[in-house]
Amino acid sequence: MTWHRVRHRRRLGEGKYMAARRLLAAGTALLVGACSALPNTPPALSPVTQAGPAPAEQRQPVTILVSIDGFRPDYLQRGATPVLSRLATEGVSASMAPSFPSKTFPNHWTLVTGLVPDHHGIVGNSMEDPARPGEKFTMATDDPFWWSAAEPIWVTAQKAGQHTATEFWPGANVGLGGIRERGDDTTIGGERPADWNEYGGAITSNQRTDAVIDWLRRPAAFRPRFVTLYFESVDHAGHDFGPDAPQMRPALAEVDAAVGRLMAGLEELNQPANLVIVADHGMAATSSARTIPLDQIANPSDYRVLETGPYASIFAQPGRERKLEAALLRPHPHMQCWPKRDIPVRFRFGTHPRVPPYLCLADVGWEVVKTAPTRTKVGGNHGYDNQAPEMRALFIAHGPAFRGPRVLPSFPNTDIAPLLRHLLGIPAGSGLDGDDAPFHTVLIGNGAS
Repeated sequence: MTWHRVRHRRRLGEGKYMAARRLLAAGTALLVGACSALPNTPPALSPVTQAGPAPAEQRQPVTILVSIDGFRPDYLQRGATPVLSRLATEGVSASMAPSFPSKTFPNHWTLVTGLVPDHHGIVGNSMEDPARPGEKFTMATDDPFWWSAAEPIWVTAQKAGQHTATEFWPGANVGLGGIRERGDDTTIGGERPADWNEYGGAITSNQRTDAVIDWLRRPAAFRPRFVTLYFESVDHAGHDFGPDAPQMRPALAEVDAAVGRLMAGLEELNQPANLVIVADHGMAATSSARTIPLDQIANPSDYRVLETGPYASIFAQPGRERKLEAALLRPHPHMQCWPKRDIPVRFRFGTHPRVPPYLCLADVGWEVVKTAPTRTKVGGNHGYDNQAPEMRALFIAHGPAFRGPRVLPSFPNTDIAPLLRHLLGIPAGSGLDGDDAPFHTVLIGNGAS
């Protein structure tokens, strides 16, 4: 899934750039005025020299993190992605494991923080917090309360003196560490990327790519060293039609063309770039014929449900805990349920206060629903066991920092943020859930040099 609220696109950090331009213009005007006041005497003769072309700017590499929501690695084999397939063939590629739950917001925050959802706090696309009774997090929530437990890479980079910019990324519009009164939508203080655009589904893939290229046209003092770029069309097609449907092909071709446009823009600017192209999760085929109605398992008066689909997050009604637990924890075809305390350790999920009291996880391709569906439907979904092959996510790395061609063994997506730190020349973070060890054999020196 992707987030669907559309706001006006915003850009921050351009004030310094425009102020510099106004200062330059003022200085030019003063110089012209001074020259006009000089006596009208011919200039002194000097030897004739032949001016050569101005030397081309030697640009430092930029690091660009591209997310193609819902892109499975095997999509590269469908003949619809010549640009991405070439980048994978020339560079470094792998089948990357998402974190659990294999949902959009938890994994996008993992990719830029290096922490699993159970540690960074974005444990679902929807969630509740005991510290905020009666309040629910959705994919439209930008209150720093929900996000500020972890530091994303753009904040880390800016603390190191590097300009950053985000063309959409979950959480990039949040003023991290800022203060907001409950019920208010204004954040006081906080840290964001120097430049950022709010997600808007109506903004085309080409417009998003062009925004990145426009940032890179700036003078070096205002040019970002780290950029994010996000596309959701592949995820939408997977949800609507299923990962094996013919409608996937135009969605794959669209995002591939956008990446090609990015490459052409970089070449035009003579801008070296280390591209890290990822997905947040994969996609599994689903059908209304493969559902598990919760109301046929437990008494609806004993519980309430926050999320359904590949997994269900369930809360017991007061005083109904024993009845609900007895119903959920007995064996069920195509589904297993756990109280929070017993969620398997391998999921690295279950210690955060926002994790629901009960979790029911369906087999891949099945869905937990509130009630039996009344109409036939096929499509796709994600959120299943993060080690399932269908949930695997795309990883491609290409640029001067990488030695290719190389296919790496699968690794967890907690390793992406440490890789970005290496590319930006930032010291390795402490307390992260991943590291850059999977990339040691393919990295060439320091990507920021």
